[in-house]
Amino acid sequence: MKMRQKADLPSKVCVTCGRPFTWRKKWEKVWEEVKYCSDRCRAKK
Repeated sequence: MKMRQKADLPSKVCVTCGRPFTWRKKWEKVWEEVKYCSDRCRAKK
């Protein structure tokens, strides 16, 4: 399997802080549902 560059990964903008964040392996199955970049932002919502 070929390694991907970080720039090639999908990204979104956090609903709380407005910062962009990139795809992570742990979000592979739930990427469509991810809205927040961190636990801190999710708690702050």
